[in-house]
Amino acid sequence: MDVGFANSRLARMCNSTSLRVRKLGQERAEKLLMRLDQLAASDNLAEFHRLPQARCHQLVGGRDEQFSADLDGPYRLIFEVANIPIARLTDGGIDLSLVTRVRVLEIADPH
Repeated sequence: MDVGFANSRLARMCNSTSLRVRKLGQERAEKLLMRLDQLAASDNLAEFHRLPQARCHQLVGGRDEQFSADLDGPYRLIFEVANIPIARLTDGGIDLSLVTRVRVLEIADPH
């Protein structure tokens, strides 16, 4: 899957080991790299969504085109579907098997 970033600052942090560790700490930095690698290795979002350790789930409300995946503790990797147009199911949901591009938005504690 193609993994992009919301801005260059986030891309720099995610792609630099030293910056990632400095900003997030060793454990969270390792989890982030693992999740990014898992996303990139997946053919589509449905494949990534099936990984039990990621606990990937779709957000609700005005963020229904965004997803959350576990990092450590309360922290999550928040990303959105970047395919245009977004493939929809007949019930209006997102067809995860057709999502091949995502954009990382933030690393946050959404709780």
